[in-house]
Amino acid sequence: MDARAPHATAIAHGDLPRKFASRAALVQALRPLLLSPASGLSPIRGGRAAAERRLAAIDPGAYGRSRNALDGAVTRLSPYIRHGVLTLAEVRDAVFAWLETSGAPRAAAAKLIAELGWRDYWQRLWHQLGDGIWHDREPLKTGHPAPSYAAVLPADIQDGSTGLTCIDAFAAELIGSGWLHNHARLWLASYVVHWRRVRWQAGAQWFLQHLLDGDPASNALSWQWVASSFSTKPYIFNRANLERYGGQSLCARCPAARRGGPDAPGGCPFDADYEQLQQQLFPWATEAPPASAPAPQTPSPPPPAPEPSTASAFGLAVSAGPLAPTGTSRPNPDPPQRPVLWIHGEALGPANPALRAYPGRPALFVFDSAWLTGTTTSGPPPSLKRLGFLAECLVELPVTIRHGDPAAELLAFAQRHGADGIVTSAAVDPRLAAIQAQLAGALPLTVLPPEPFVVLEQAVDLGRFSRYWRRAEARVWAAAGRGRP
Repeated sequence: MDARAPHATAIAHGDLPRKFASRAALVQALRPLLLSPASGLSPIRGGRAAAERRLAAIDPGAYGRSRNALDGAVTRLSPYIRHGVLTLAEVRDAVFAWLETSGAPRAAAAKLIAELGWRDYWQRLWHQLGDGIWHDREPLKTGHPAPSYAAVLPADIQDGSTGLTCIDAFAAELIGSGWLHNHARLWLASYVVHWRRVRWQAGAQWFLQHLLDGDPASNALSWQWVASSFSTKPYIFNRANLERYGGQSLCARCPAARRGGPDAPGGCPFDADYEQLQQQLFPWATEAPPASAPAPQTPSPPPPAPEPSTASAFGLAVSAGPLAPTGTSRPNPDPPQRPVLWIHGEALGPANPALRAYPGRPALFVFDSAWLTGTTTSGPPPSLKRLGFLAECLVELPVTIRHGDPAAELLAFAQRHGADGIVTSAAVDPRLAAIQAQLAGALPLTVLPPEPFVVLEQAVDLGRFSRYWRRAEARVWAAAGRGRP
C-alpha cells in the first residue's frame, strides 16, 4: 500500500484503484463487489513481497520434524502458491538452495519436497477430472449410504458454536484469518463428515469460501480423502491425537472434555480409543446392518483404523494452492506483435509466462462477477479476506484491475488497445478454460505454460498419490543434481 496515496473510493464500475492509503481503504473499495456481508481482511497479506519474506524464512529440516504439530514449522506458503505468486518450481529451487547452503542431507528436505509433490498431484488430477472433483471418486467405506448424509452444513458449525472448544476454535480461525494448519483442517473435516454426518461437499464449499489458499482441487479431493470416497478408509481422530499435535490447552478449557467421554451426557465425542470410535461411527462397516436399515455402499468394509496419519490430505502444510502441472501451449502461426495480456488468479507473480514474454504490454485482470456472486461451478462466493488477498497481490503487478464478465472485458480491452491477439498463462481451472475458449473464438489466443514442478514424459497413474510419486520423485531430485531418474 502507498501511504501517500489519497483515500480510495468504493467502486461499482470501472477500474479498481491501484493504490490505497490503508487496508481499510482497500476494504471500502472491495466491499461493493460482494453480495455477502463483509468483514475485515486477513492478517496474512497478499503480494510478492510478503511471499518472498515467507520463502526466505523456511526451514525444511524443522518442517520435516514438526509439521504435524499446530505450532510446528509449517511454511504458510500455501496462499502464495495457490495463486502463482510463488510457483512450485520457485519453492522447489529454494529448498534445493537451502540444502546446498546448510549442507544438510537430502533426507532433511524430503518431507517438504513431497508436500510440493502433493500440490502438483492435486493439480494434475483437476486437469484430468475437471468439475468431476466434486463427485465421489469411489464408494464410501463408512457403511453409511450416501443419501444419509446431510446436504447443508449446520449453522452451529459455521458459527463456531458447537460447544466443543477445539471445533469452535478451528472454525473461528478459518473465518477470522482465512488459513488453518493442515491438521486442524483434517480434524474439522472429520468432525463435519463423520460425527455430524454431513456431505463432504458442504464442508468443502465452506472451506473454499474462506481459505486464502482455497483451491478447488486440493480442497475437494482432500475432503474426499477424509470422507473415504478417495481413500481406503475414513479418517477419524481422537482426543489423544488432538492433544499430541495440538497441545492440551484446547481440551483443558473445554466443558465437554471435563464431563467425560462420548458415553457421558454432554461429554467429549473424541475421548475414546480408535476401536471404540470406529464402532460408534461406523457400526455397519464391520457387521451387517439391521434389516430395516439402508444397505451399506461397500460390501467389503475396511479394517479398523489405527491412529490415522496426517500425510498431506489437504496437500497443505506447505500448502494447498495451484500451479498448472505442465501447462497447455497454443502457439499461433504468427505470434502477436501487439497483444494484450490476460492475467488470471493462477499466476499472480512475476514468473507469469505472459508477463515475461511480453513485458510492458497492456495487461488486465478481471474479478469474475459470476464468481463473486457464487453462480459458477467453482464454488461459493469468496469472503472479503480472499478478495483482499488477491487485490494485494494484483496491486504489485503491472496490470489493470476490473470486474465483470472476463471475456467481454478482455475483448473490449483488446479493442481499446488495438491488439492483434491475447496472451495468457496456462490454467487448470475449467472455468478459466471456458473463458479461454470464448476468447479464442474472437481473437488469436496464445496460452503459455509456466515452468513445471516436474516433467513427466509419459502419462502417469493418478489413482493414488503413491503411484504418481513413484514416477515423479526421482525426476524432481534429478533437477537438483541429487539423484537420477
